[in-house]
Amino acid sequence: MKVVGYVVLFIIIWCTCDFILGRKKHLRLSKIRETPIVHGNLDIFPHGKKLFADYFAELKNAARHIHILFYIVKNDRFSREFLQILKDKAREGVEVRLLIDRLGSLKVSKQMVMELREAGVHFAYSNSIRLPFLFYSSQVRNHRKVSIIDGKIGYLGGFNVAKEYIDEDPKLSPWRDYHLKITGAGVPSLQKEFLIDWKEYGRENLLDDSKYFPESHDGSIRHQFIPTEAHGLEEKYIKLIQSAEDAIIIGTPYFIPSKKMVTELLKAEHRGVKITIIVPYTADHILVQEASFRYLRPLLKQGVQVFQFNNGFYHAKTIVIDDKVCDIGSANFDKRSLYLNKEINCYIYDREFISRVKNVMNWDIQNSRPLTLADLNTPNLYRSIKEVIAGAVSYFL
Repeated sequence: MKVVGYVVLFIIIWCTCDFILGRKKHLRLSKIRETPIVHGNLDIFPHGKKLFADYFAELKNAARHIHILFYIVKNDRFSREFLQILKDKAREGVEVRLLIDRLGSLKVSKQMVMELREAGVHFAYSNSIRLPFLFYSSQVRNHRKVSIIDGKIGYLGGFNVAKEYIDEDPKLSPWRDYHLKITGAGVPSLQKEFLIDWKEYGRENLLDDSKYFPESHDGSIRHQFIPTEAHGLEEKYIKLIQSAEDAIIIGTPYFIPSKKMVTELLKAEHRGVKITIIVPYTADHILVQEASFRYLRPLLKQGVQVFQFNNGFYHAKTIVIDDKVCDIGSANFDKRSLYLNKEINCYIYDREFISRVKNVMNWDIQNSRPLTLADLNTPNLYRSIKEVIAGAVSYFL
């Protein structure tokens, strides 16, 4: 038993030192940046089947190049259909680059990768586990979901590629998420963000190649992209909350914010801002729901409205501030997105499009049940134990 105790103690000390030193290096190397505000055209897809029907059609129509980054691709029928489209396009002579997260896409087999490369697809893994900080690097994921087709059409949002995203998993159906289709002047900025990641992981620098940046035309919707990793996202969210005058609507599958963000939300509610939060009724990962309760209690006590979406699984990631700005992207309202993951969000500054997003969110609220303080304060020993465990590991959920 003594030996086991020493081994456990050693692992705890090693993981702690690994994480502290790895994060210190990550903070030193990461840079905060944002793309220019431009005018383009946007469409929003809250349902996977409609999104992927449109997305696959655009992939099949690609003529020059396809650049794709996903956090999750699996080895199910739907994922294989997606990969087959990429192989077919590569054989037609279209340049295809596919970048997927090493752990998020763990189910993509060596055989699948070999077949992609044999077909001519340029393939790379993002964020592999690396020495010397094995534990820290295992926690930092590339959570972005970005596609650019011929440098003219872009996609960004919360959908990955697997059967659950098109309602083929009974436990999580229907799947509710938000994904943007982008055309116009914003696409070159999205292309650049993909190529920055591709340069790091695909070891190919294409940032100065003009063929990937064809001439674009202005649209009507003002927007910009905000890529983050390691830090920066918390500050962005706090500034958004502080700017609110009338209303804040937050949609997230995982509500595990920082203490600073909870404080700012309480201040906003105190100054008369109406705050509404949408979260799932059904959780897709262990402990994430229990981890949220410690943050929701003080907000509920202050008068914040919380709704649990119970018409399927809610995976959308968005914040709407008044009618001024709407944030849709890959980042959750949790510590993993705030402090670890690579994320990318689209900030939209267009009253008409924001109204459209709010209509989508109002539908989600109508398909939700209110969560009350009494729900969370009813004695429940099992839930309380899970909350304690979740609180201890909330950084990694």
